[in-house]
Amino acid sequence: MPDSSSRQGSSAASKRKDARRNQQTLLDAAAAVFVASGVDAPVREIAAEAGVGMGTIYRHFPTRADLIVAVYRHQVDTCAEAGPALLAAEPTPHTALERWTDLFVDFLVTKHGLAAAMQSDNAGFETLHAYFLDRLVPVCAALLDAAAASGEIRPDIEAYQLMRGIGNLCIGADSDPRYDARRLVALLVAGLRQPQ
Repeated sequence: MPDSSSRQGSSAASKRKDARRNQQTLLDAAAAVFVASGVDAPVREIAAEAGVGMGTIYRHFPTRADLIVAVYRHQVDTCAEAGPALLAAEPTPHTALERWTDLFVDFLVTKHGLAAAMQSDNAGFETLHAYFLDRLVPVCAALLDAAAASGEIRPDIEAYQLMRGIGNLCIGADSDPRYDARRLVALLVAGLRQPQ
């Protein structure tokens, strides 16, 4: 029969797991709202999407900047984890690359509000940018390498350059309803294919 200390330890671990899952749900909801409405979306909209009260959001993230940074890191991690999963699940490496760039575009749309939210925290912004590069450049490189090895795309494409190009295509997407960054990124990725 387990003693009370092991039951308490198990209960504490369960609570931590629930708290992490709740925070992930909140971050997913905030990311969806930021993609749809921008980082200035009302907190009540995020709370409604997450199915929680506004107090829950403020308890986890006392300021909007805290929430934006957490969403940023969460989306970087989500994009990083998606690369290998898409390579395993999609029919071709190029299809995996296409799907990954869709996730990356969603992330970049959210990211554009980050600079304004962190106006006075240059060091914090630089730390996040380094995290972004460290996590995502290798994932993009793996997708490109797999697509090149399969003969679907040219082998001379560098991950950092592609990511910069995608980022540049996403600039202004949130301020001009006639501009479709996702379509232009899809054209860019389609253009990576080997000539037949």
